[in-house]
Amino acid sequence: MSTDSVIRSIVWRDDKIAETDIDFSTISARLADPEQLLWVGLQQPTADDLARLGKELDIDPAAIEDALNHVERPKALRYAHYSFVTVYAAKWAGGELSPASPGELTLTKLSAFTFPHGLVTVWYDPDFSFDEIIDRWSEDSYLSAHGSAMLVHGMLDYVVDGYFEITQDFDDVIEDLEDEVLEQTAGSRDLQRRIYRLRASLVHLRRAVVPMREVVASIMRHRREVSADATLDPWFDDLYDHALRAADWADSLRDLVTTIFETNMSLQDTQLNVVMRQLAAWAAIIAVPTAITGWFGQNVPYFGFNQPYGLWLSVSLIVVISVTLFISFKRRDWL
Repeated sequence: MSTDSVIRSIVWRDDKIAETDIDFSTISARLADPEQLLWVGLQQPTADDLARLGKELDIDPAAIEDALNHVERPKALRYAHYSFVTVYAAKWAGGELSPASPGELTLTKLSAFTFPHGLVTVWYDPDFSFDEIIDRWSEDSYLSAHGSAMLVHGMLDYVVDGYFEITQDFDDVIEDLEDEVLEQTAGSRDLQRRIYRLRASLVHLRRAVVPMREVVASIMRHRREVSADATLDPWFDDLYDHALRAADWADSLRDLVTTIFETNMSLQDTQLNVVMRQLAAWAAIIAVPTAITGWFGQNVPYFGFNQPYGLWLSVSLIVVISVTLFISFKRRDWL
């Protein structure tokens, strides 16, 4: 292994951890041993590391390329003597989501090669830890009885649970944004920025959540084709149901954010119409003294020309007409 790569491994026997940090060259032999269950985790492996792994375990070059590719759609593929799965774990970078800060959603790609008696995982995020997944595996009393299928289930269950936590955060923040928009603060540029970033994060999340349904369904179909043991079927059925609910929840939240975005734009248009209406009303009121003073300012004789009552007549007209217009506009809620 290269100096930049990190390799972890665990061997279970009789549902208990028997060994850790095995030698890389013994992986193939251990995966062939039905008396034990093996997990190998490769963090930030190089292309040479994966090429060596592929040669050691007879892995198809296309699967190795998929594991190396940092942008890959979630999927589950079946090969001659192993399966390949790609999923994305979601988390918040730099803290949790809050109404004041949309946060940054980070997706960690997890690739896994599943063999009858072991699981080999590959990931490149240096901040991602498998410790919580390992804890789930270690607490499972059915681990040795059902082999690598339980390892796959534990990993996918952890990923889907993470989707629920993220979508719950989204739900809480969206509810606060709804109140903020309806409180007539829609003109705030900060609010617009947060809505836009929230919408972008939800789209980012959906790219990982929605395909998870197909991944779990594909694994379930393959299990039923090659195994007569139906003990784990309820476990994977429940996992599929959770993946389906997470995808539906993400879809509904995306639609809700779109509605909030459109409502925010509509409120801005309404506020603009109010401002334009007020400007038009004041322009009409100001036009009255302008017109009257312009008329009385003519240099030709007119009624009241060079007479004191002419001044009072013009002032009276200005006041009466302006006040009448003001009251009329006020009643129409233009001012």
